[in-house]
Amino acid sequence: MRYILASKSPRRRELLSEIIKDFEIITKEVEESLPSDIHPREGVELLAVKKGEAVAEEAGEDSLVISSDTLVELDGVPLGKPKDENDAVRMLTSLSGKAHNVHTGVAVHYRGKVFSGVATTAVYFREMSRDEIVEYVKSGDPMDKAGAYGIQSGGGKFVEKYDGDYDTVVGLSVSMTRRLIDEAKND
Repeated sequence: MRYILASKSPRRRELLSEIIKDFEIITKEVEESLPSDIHPREGVELLAVKKGEAVAEEAGEDSLVISSDTLVELDGVPLGKPKDENDAVRMLTSLSGKAHNVHTGVAVHYRGKVFSGVATTAVYFREMSRDEIVEYVKSGDPMDKAGAYGIQSGGGKFVEKYDGDYDTVVGLSVSMTRRLIDEAKND
C-alpha cells in the first residue's frame, strides 16, 4: 500500500511520521474559500476532503491519501492564514485575552471512499501587549499559520492553557488520523 500526505506542511509531516514511517507528499492546488454560511468546523472537514480528493483522483486505488485543514474560530468567525503583517497583527490582537477554538479536519481517501472527521481544541490566550504582537509578527512565524500563530513555535508563549488535543492545534490530530486510517483499511 502506498501512503500519501496531501500537504506541504512540515508540521503535518512530522505528526504523520508518528503513525506512518514511509509516506510520500503529493499536493494539488485547490480553492480554499468557504461559503459565508458554513461553520468553521464544517468548513475544515470540507476543505480536508477537497484537498485529499484532488490527490486521490490521480494516485490510484491502492493509495491511501491523508489530507487536513485547520482553522481558528473566534466567536463563530474563521481566522485562516494572515494575508500580510497587518492582518496578522489584527488577528492576534483579536485573540488577546480570549478563548478560541482550533478546528482541524482530517480526511482519508482509500479505494474510492472517504473517511473524515474534525477535532476541536479550545485555546486560551493571555493578554498580549501591542509590542509583543508586533515583535512576534516581525519574526515571520505567524505568516503561514491559521489564526496567525503556531502553538509549537513562537506563538506558544501567548497560550495560558488549552482544553483538548495539542496536535489538533499544530495541524493534524494524530489520534483521529490513526482512527480514520484504521477505519479505511478495515472497511
